[in-house]
Amino acid sequence: MAKGIADDNTRRIAPRSNLTYVLNGKLKHLISLTAKDPQVYIYGAASLSSLSFQLSSRFLFKPLPSLAHINCERKKEMALKLTIEQEFSQLSERVKSLDLHPTRPWILTSLYSGTVCIWNYQTQTMEKSFKVTESPVRSAKFIARKQWIVTGSDDRFIRVYNYETTELVKEFEAHSDYIRGVLVHPTLPCVLSSSDDILIKMWNWEKGWECAQTFEGHSHYVMQVVFDPKDTSIFASASLDATVKIWNLNSPTPVATLNGHSKGVNCIDFFMRGDKLYLLTGSDDFTAKVWHYETKSCVHTLEGHTHNITSCCVHPRLPIIITTSEDNTIRLWDATTYRLENTLDYGLQRVWAVGCKQESCQVAFGCDNGTTMLKVAVADAGTTQ
Repeated sequence: MAKGIADDNTRRIAPRSNLTYVLNGKLKHLISLTAKDPQVYIYGAASLSSLSFQLSSRFLFKPLPSLAHINCERKKEMALKLTIEQEFSQLSERVKSLDLHPTRPWILTSLYSGTVCIWNYQTQTMEKSFKVTESPVRSAKFIARKQWIVTGSDDRFIRVYNYETTELVKEFEAHSDYIRGVLVHPTLPCVLSSSDDILIKMWNWEKGWECAQTFEGHSHYVMQVVFDPKDTSIFASASLDATVKIWNLNSPTPVATLNGHSKGVNCIDFFMRGDKLYLLTGSDDFTAKVWHYETKSCVHTLEGHTHNITSCCVHPRLPIIITTSEDNTIRLWDATTYRLENTLDYGLQRVWAVGCKQESCQVAFGCDNGTTMLKVAVADAGTTQ
């Protein structure tokens, strides 16, 4: 016999039964029950005494708290009503990375030509420009608390600039091959760099940019690293060896490895859903995957792109997953149902990078032919900024 919520609410059911229930003196529903589905759910009942039943046999009664549960499930099944407005667009040479300043209306872009630019998306003008190197600059990030920009490039150097004075603060050879990514720790005076030399390194700027740790474990290029938002002593890395690895800042070897993609992994992001932590990854196998962090298992695969996925993120404010690709498109997915909601192509060719701002509905993209910024809003989400 199936078990109900409480023993006194549980009774044996006949192969087929009809249930009529009366609420506030009115006949509400007639349900045909079968042995295959012997559970009756009554929604919105404050207590058992508020209902009277007319039964042709005994049944299994399993009360649920309120109609909010039904409404929640229906919302999950509904398509998101997104409004998308292009707010900024600027043509340029190929953009390899971008970052949004946390307090100023600035987009930082690094270019394949070796230049780094700061664009003001409110005034639609360029604020600053730095000629960093003759090689591609594949990654650049703001260090806002120091008024710095940190860059990593194909000439293997990390360079740091003061973005107010444009002065070069520091430069040093950090790796033996191309630097794919740089990542600033949210609180510690540290930067992580990932490289084609299959290493990840941590640099401490309060100690003269010394290498505080080297992380070894990947067998191919390390494309991106990202910090765990719940515990910033933990980070994850994406590699062309088709794996994702989890690391602790205090250990040179990985603590876990995620396998599931059939080709190299280019991009990665952490996100929270409720009180649970997940990972999002994008790959050269044309798919993005959602991973349950605690179990390290893939819970869903996003399919639809027709070329390599180059960047991915879950918006910090909106319930959307964003993926970009060498197929020239930006795709927006429902972060709850994983339904594809929008496919965007702004004619800027391959899309290489995505950036979001923590307290904003704006999203920026870096492409072969320039940069664009969108304002995305969900119709049911209330006021946006």
